Amino acid sequence: MELLVPIAVLAALVVFVVASAIRIVPQARRYNIERFGRYQRTLQPGLNLIIPLVDRVNTKLDVREHVYSSDPKPVITEDNLVVAIDTVLYYQITDPRAAAYEVADYLQAIDHLTVTTLRNLIGSMDLESTLTSRETINTRLREVLDEATGRWGIRVNRVEIKAIDPPANIKEAMEKQMRAERDKRAAILHAEGERQALILTAEGTRNKLILEAEGRQQATILEADGEAKALERVFQSVHANDADPKVLAYKYLEMLPRLAEGGNSFFVIPGELTEAVRTVTAAFAPEGGADRAPGQDRRAPARPVSGSPQRIGPVARPQAIEAEAARAAELARAAVDEAKNEVARASL
Repeated sequence: MELLVPIAVLAALVVFVVASAIRIVPQARRYNIERFGRYQRTLQPGLNLIIPLVDRVNTKLDVREHVYSSDPKPVITEDNLVVAIDTVLYYQITDPRAAAYEVADYLQAIDHLTVTTLRNLIGSMDLESTLTSRETINTRLREVLDEATGRWGIRVNRVEIKAIDPPANIKEAMEKQMRAERDKRAAILHAEGERQALILTAEGTRNKLILEAEGRQQATILEADGEAKALERVFQSVHANDADPKVLAYKYLEMLPRLAEGGNSFFVIPGELTEAVRTVTAAFAPEGGADRAPGQDRRAPARPVSGSPQRIGPVARPQAIEAEAARAAELARAAVDEAKNEVARASL
């Protein structure tokens, strides 16, 4: 029994020593080892052995990419306006030894360096340039931070300006300016739209009038061509059939009553109306004079028109023309009836 106690103590000591000598480092982690207070080495991921009671783990670092967002910092522009700017920093530890022993607090150092660089950059720019030159500011910040943090074992991958907040009165003035610009653009667009609408309307009206005029022109040309062809056909038919002048005179008298039916204000009656009546009368008279009474004239005496031998001029008043046309038609019918009677008597 007396030997069991020393054996148990020795076993416990061996277990403690072995446990103290074994270090398991996770992935993307780095452990800095110090021996008697002096940096010895950096443990890599996996199983590692150290000397118990001699070596110790000083710092445990994460070598993955980190995101650091700073608080808004006041910065004065070239035109003496105070704006609040906050940034977002993307960094990664590349040298665990330098990150642990070259700088006491690398995050605080990066934050102060970012603010100093921002004040230097924006101090030489006005507010408008600051608001529109974010890419330039980001590039310059990354260059300065990458150069300064390189000896700290840190690589700055990206720097972004998250927000630039001008004072409240400047915001109000900017909103008024933007509102005025929008109203100006809206008025310009509205005026441009009205101008285009007027131009299109005028072009449409012009095209409409041109097309209507062309249509009327074509219709007039076609109508004139039709009338010309009709007259040509009538003329050819008359000459081809060798129409008798008596038939033409009868047709002439037959058309006279129609002149007064159209409601025309005036029309023209030729002076040879009496001659046409005589031609029609002669057309229905018998050719021989044997059956007539002795001393009777072969031609019936012409009746005077309206009791006067004076002819109607080429243009007369509507009432006189209508009355004259009616009398001429009455005379033509009387002549035709008389001619028919003479033909009937001659046949008996």
